[in-house]
Amino acid sequence: MTTVTRSATVLNFVDTPMRCYFHLVNGADIIPDDTGIEVPDLESARASALQAIGELRREADDRPQDWAGWQLQIVCPQGNILASIPLHNSLH
Repeated sequence: MTTVTRSATVLNFVDTPMRCYFHLVNGADIIPDDTGIEVPDLESARASALQAIGELRREADDRPQDWAGWQLQIVCPQGNILASIPLHNSLH
């Protein structure tokens, strides 16, 4: 299940690329993405996030228990969470 929250700030930039950051979050533990990526829209950001999750799983031998409780949050430059994808079941 993906939770999507849109802010007025993001909606103002629909026709231009937007920068999104992919933070890995597990409760109080956060692995921030300080670089981010440019995408045309939220759906492209979500597709890139799912691809990144797949790469993480391949590197970790796809052990779902390792991802229990972790989420990949798609965040705009203002810090608003645009979508949150649980890592433990996002590709199954």
